[in-house]
Amino acid sequence: MMIEAQKHEAAIDRCKELAALVDRYTDGRGNGAHATAIDPLVFMRECNPSTAMHGISEPLLAIVVQGKKEGVLNEETYQYGVAQYLVVSVDLPLSGCVVEATPDQPYLGFKLKLDPVQLCDIIAQTNLSIGKQESVRGWFVSDAAPPLIDCAIRLTHLLDTPQDIPFLAPMIIRELYYRLLLGEQGEAVRQIATSGSNMQRVAEVIKQIKADFTKPLRVEDLAEQANMSPSSFHRHFKAVTSMSPLQYQKQLRLLSARQMLLAEDADATYTAYQVGYESPSQFSREYSRMFGAPPIKDIERLRIA
Repeated sequence: MMIEAQKHEAAIDRCKELAALVDRYTDGRGNGAHATAIDPLVFMRECNPSTAMHGISEPLLAIVVQGKKEGVLNEETYQYGVAQYLVVSVDLPLSGCVVEATPDQPYLGFKLKLDPVQLCDIIAQTNLSIGKQESVRGWFVSDAAPPLIDCAIRLTHLLDTPQDIPFLAPMIIRELYYRLLLGEQGEAVRQIATSGSNMQRVAEVIKQIKADFTKPLRVEDLAEQANMSPSSFHRHFKAVTSMSPLQYQKQLRLLSARQMLLAEDADATYTAYQVGYESPSQFSREYSRMFGAPPIKDIERLRIA
């Protein structure tokens, strides 16, 4: 226990260097996500606590290097701070907000998109295998070990020498993946890329739901696609996503509706039908439950903000 505490303190200390780098690359660029010259790498910056942002998160690694953040998945709330990281292994409807940030000490984050193909290649080369075939959650928060933070620092330093990025960035990213696979949540990370794992089968079904989210959903058809019985599929899907397939589809519909209302200035009834609802009143009730206000009031609030 003492050794783990010492490792975490060392990781927090290493995050100070990473925070200085991220601060330098995002200073003067405003709040939000900032792309970098390294394609899968994005920096986050927020100077004040933020309101919840809703969206579909793709597989990623997100390290907090300064401040604190809160995330919500289907009413399950989690917080993570300096030298802690979030891994999302399947596409999930997450909401998140910054809970600790000031103009002098902004929230700073290091975010890297995960490539299951690269993970699979490393698993094959290192003979890492998954243990039990029980499904694990499609997201988790863990303490970052110092070697993981060191990888992030070296990757970020490459932005100072862009000529080195094409050759060195892939190697450092590969090392980051390796550190994740050997970390305390290595089992969950390995399931992302292990052929035939329950998580991978659920991930394939999720892609199908995303592609056809406006159409009626039959759990029996999804279970057949996953090569599982309906009861087994339902159990594994909920283990990975923390919700049922129908709840997942509903959140996709509501998130898509919000984007349409904001971008196209469409009315609520038209939008409800466009995303697959048959009852505008049901759409309005479920929208209010998810976003805290009826469609029109919610969009007005977003535009003012």
